[in-house]
Amino acid sequence: MRERYKNRIELLQGTLDLMILQTLQWGQQHGYGIANAIQANSGEVLRVETGSLYPALHRLERQGWIKSAWKPTEAGQRAKFYRLTAAGKRQLTAERSRWDQLVGAMAGVLNPRESQS
Repeated sequence: MRERYKNRIELLQGTLDLMILQTLQWGQQHGYGIANAIQANSGEVLRVETGSLYPALHRLERQGWIKSAWKPTEAGQRAKFYRLTAAGKRQLTAERSRWDQLVGAMAGVLNPRESQS
């Protein structure tokens, strides 16, 4: 069991929201499609489990950052599709700004000489 989690990368709180909002910036998508996009765009490093994804989608919808509607998939099955709202676009901008600050701060800690030059 321990081997299964050896290469697992734990996400910082809030990064899942950022990844969901960014994925929906590219267009509406159902939950399975969002999870696949995150996995594919991370080079297969990040995998979002349904137990994390759907509570996050419901939370983002309650906050008004995304909206959902039932629609047929390409395979003809019915699925809930999510899309970014105007408030969600503003939140994405704010989240990306915070992310950029975090990346800069981490770089300063990991490479203090490089960040001072």
